[in-house]
Amino acid sequence: MIKKHYYSWQDVEKMCVSIVNQMYTDNWRPDYIIGLTRGGNVPATIISNMTGIRCEALKVSLRDDEQGPESNCWMAEDAFGYEISPKNILVVDDINDTGATFNWIKEDWPSGCLPMEVEKWEKVWGGNVRFATLTENLASEFDKVSYTCHEINKAEEDVWLVYPWENVGEY
Repeated sequence: MIKKHYYSWQDVEKMCVSIVNQMYTDNWRPDYIIGLTRGGNVPATIISNMTGIRCEALKVSLRDDEQGPESNCWMAEDAFGYEISPKNILVVDDINDTGATFNWIKEDWPSGCLPMEVEKWEKVWGGNVRFATLTENLASEFDKVSYTCHEINKAEEDVWLVYPWENVGEY
């Protein structure tokens, strides 16, 4: 039987406050926030409301979507500074589980949208584009999360995380 960890709305609010405080401690402020569908939209919206920073959505549902993720070249162009100065962007998800979602963004933005300038893109990740999660799986293949609140290690203990927006009845 798989162990479950339930988060309350109060837990989520505290984690979002923690992410905002971590950004302020770093003296870093995004020009806009990107919430990843499905799990990242709620915390991204909460962080947006707390800070007054605009929020966008990006559909990167690798597990649930047969059509695959959508590429948003304008976000990549903002991050890279293509024809303008680079924008600070915070990409938010509920969990960095396997790392596949964040790695997809890291591969899609430079390869699908703009000419490859590897050196400049390496400065983008963790520089003007940062990643935030409520929960960080230490066994994830993506290690560039800048802001997180709760750590687990699914390689040591398999646990199913249940956020309040997922803890609803069946229809």
